[in-house]
Amino acid sequence: MADLHRLKKEMSDCGRVWEESGVHAEVKESDLTNIIAKIKGPQDSPYERGIFQVEVKIPSNYPFEPPKMRFITKIWHPNVSSQTGAICLDILKNAWSPALTIKTTLLSLQALLSAPEPNDPQDAEVAKMYKSDYKKWVATAAFWTESYAVERPAGSPLPAVPPTLVSSPAAAGSGSPVVSPTVVVPKKESDPRIAALIDMGFDRARAVEALRRKNGNVELAIELLFTDFK
Repeated sequence: MADLHRLKKEMSDCGRVWEESGVHAEVKESDLTNIIAKIKGPQDSPYERGIFQVEVKIPSNYPFEPPKMRFITKIWHPNVSSQTGAICLDILKNAWSPALTIKTTLLSLQALLSAPEPNDPQDAEVAKMYKSDYKKWVATAAFWTESYAVERPAGSPLPAVPPTLVSSPAAAGSGSPVVSPTVVVPKKESDPRIAALIDMGFDRARAVEALRRKNGNVELAIELLFTDFK
């Protein structure tokens, strides 16, 4: 069983360091093994201004096994899946040590945002852009940050595609800018039911399938998503 006494102390530490270090974690629904963390995007990176939510699941034999973490907030980064939020970071796998904590792991994730490792990618498409067209990667990562990680009033539209991502001067002033095919522009989810489930941190494909199985009933779909349905 996870060391709950240690977890309580770690959560207390994580609750006091937001202004100092830009990481924070809090227990979800009074369950110490189910944590929602947030990371402030590092300065002088494409993630600056963004606040990124991270799901943290504590395994039963923690701290002898690493926590399971994934980004809830969508992010364009070589070491994070742009689809599922899965993370490629050595300390979350074979380099984990019981001396590490939730706080130090979140700080390591924050450092990874400043220094991606494209030669050990989680998302091959993002890593390919990083290595082949770094300026376009920076612009795309910054655009995803503005689209997904910068707080704005509910219902606000996605930010306009910046001129650096528009392939022709004529398109820059049009209502539907033409974007270079190597740039992945996030799309606003048209179905509010799917959007609501994605905002809760569920994968889009699973959200769609759960809604299909429950005939569009969001509450029943949420119940299903909290199970390991196939």
